[in-house]
Amino acid sequence: MAAFRHAVQLGTDMLELDCHLTKDEEVVVSHDHNLMRSTGVCANVCDLAYTELPPYLCKLDVSFQKECFCEGGEDKHIPLLRDVFEAFPHTPVNIDIKANDDTLIRKVSELVVKYNREHLTVWGNTSNKIVQKCYKENPQIPILFSLQRVLLLVGLFYTGLLPFVPLREQFLEIPMPSIFIKLTDPRRLTKRQRFIAWLADTLLMRKALFNHLTARGIQVYVWVLNDEEDFHRAFALGATGVMTDYPTKLKEFMEKKNT
Repeated sequence: MAAFRHAVQLGTDMLELDCHLTKDEEVVVSHDHNLMRSTGVCANVCDLAYTELPPYLCKLDVSFQKECFCEGGEDKHIPLLRDVFEAFPHTPVNIDIKANDDTLIRKVSELVVKYNREHLTVWGNTSNKIVQKCYKENPQIPILFSLQRVLLLVGLFYTGLLPFVPLREQFLEIPMPSIFIKLTDPRRLTKRQRFIAWLADTLLMRKALFNHLTARGIQVYVWVLNDEEDFHRAFALGATGVMTDYPTKLKEFMEKKNT
């Protein structure tokens, strides 16, 4: 919650978070299904009641920045999704449904409806099954492209068929493949891994693709970018926005760009 408050105070346009369901069917904001990395306790979210969840560690690693850690926030409780909705009633929220769980999907939808946030929410997952269930549960909430649909999208783009195919997704969220090379010791990368990263980057990071989707009202977000050069590249390619672990850096970049 400290990170969310900091981001919103800076003027962040959207919060991105992940949801799991506890044993007593509370929707909590947590990326991992197992709490070891974030709390030091080896337990699954689904095996504990909400009141049994351990607090966050004081120091956490930043996944998309090499050898970097963050500290801060006196409130170390794992928040409920409704806590986020109540704290930021006017801030759009991007929800990754982390488990293929019908109850989780239903409960997230109920919370979105309860807090009148269908126009402020986008949800989905890399799994096409989960995205399909989300759409079936509540078609009024915009959905993300699943991995399967991203691959189809790329295929349609390169065959020239994309303009003729209807798309019900409203958000494309993709990684910038080149960042994964930055996060890994170059000596540990094989030639095959380098080639795959280069190929994925070449196929996905296309200005014509981003412009086409934007013209169709589909927003394009690139993740997770934490360096100024990556911010610049994403926006130069026509991305609607970027996901970052450092909203302060992004704000400074945007202010400099607009002066």
